[in-house]
Amino acid sequence: MKLYNISFNNLRRRKGKVIFLVLGLMIGISTIVTLLSITESMSRDIEDRLDRFGANIVMVPKAENLSLTYGGITVGGVHYEMKEFDEAALKRIYTIEAKKNLGAVAPKVLGSAMVNGTNILVMGADLKTELRLKTWWHLQGTAPKDETEIIVGSEAAAALHIKAGDTVALSGRNFSVAAVMDPTGASEDGVIIGDLHAMQHVLGKEGKVSMVEISAFCRDCPISEMVMQISGKFPEAKVTALKQAVMSKMQSIELFKSFSYGIAALVIFIGSLLVFVTMMGSVNERTREIGIFRAIGFRQGHVMQIILLEAIVVGLIGGLLGYLTGNIIAWSVVPFVMREGAFAGINYSLGGIAVLLAVALSLLASLYPAHKGSSLDPSEALRAL
Repeated sequence: MKLYNISFNNLRRRKGKVIFLVLGLMIGISTIVTLLSITESMSRDIEDRLDRFGANIVMVPKAENLSLTYGGITVGGVHYEMKEFDEAALKRIYTIEAKKNLGAVAPKVLGSAMVNGTNILVMGADLKTELRLKTWWHLQGTAPKDETEIIVGSEAAAALHIKAGDTVALSGRNFSVAAVMDPTGASEDGVIIGDLHAMQHVLGKEGKVSMVEISAFCRDCPISEMVMQISGKFPEAKVTALKQAVMSKMQSIELFKSFSYGIAALVIFIGSLLVFVTMMGSVNERTREIGIFRAIGFRQGHVMQIILLEAIVVGLIGGLLGYLTGNIIAWSVVPFVMREGAFAGINYSLGGIAVLLAVALSLLASLYPAHKGSSLDPSEALRAL
């Protein structure tokens, strides 16, 4: 009879304890897989949202002076002439090496205009691109259909006492208010937003662009490298990556991931204790069996192989069941954790790690019981008969 036959027969005879061992490992592995799968799904969801929506690179004219603005408050009364880009030069952005990662390029022209005796900031933009980038803009009204329609920020609308459907005169040209924007808590609240070329004409800045927002469409693309490439094309510009929002979101993910590792380590520790206690009990109960094996010529290595092979089988079954259970739980829980999120999918690398971890834990927890069983003196073991 082969050693593996003895191990398999022992497992079949002790089904109750084997199920208990498998459940202990399965719970530990499924906890790890569930938490890591949810974390991966959350990371992918945030990365996809950052890829699809919002600018993550900003290009503005390079200035010789330091900014006197912080937190929306401007200090001092010094006025500096605003530099601008030539709109025709923006096509150079599409010649960078990483041009395939460009999601959207949104140029803007900025300036002030008098409306009903009030000085208001006016912004011209490609409204289709702008509304696609700024998904947090909520309009009371409809999106502008042509260059004669504008959007008014909430604070500007309150100051000018206008609403959707009203007419506003800018530099002698009448515009229809297509929508009033809900408060955003950002600069848009005090701005009138219209078509890029229409606002260039209103501000007397034909062919000029004040700033450019760029969305890089990629998951792991080198944003810093893209900034350097764009800077190379526009030495007169200051190009920066908006990392703050990305970093704050990813820090939250990292905190959740660390918490997941802590919980998983605790569950694995408990599962290992279950395996250790059960294997110790099994060895103590099998003193008679081990004594017979030793009496008929089985060496210590043979006894250890029998016990450790049982541990490997238990680890394999527990790891596979834990991996499958963890994925099922994560798939079920993700819609509740992320309202519009989706399960990241089955990670086969995680499956391999989960099975190897279960086998390793089962083996480690069985080493001492196996050593104790193989070290039994045959004469002492046979006294138990």
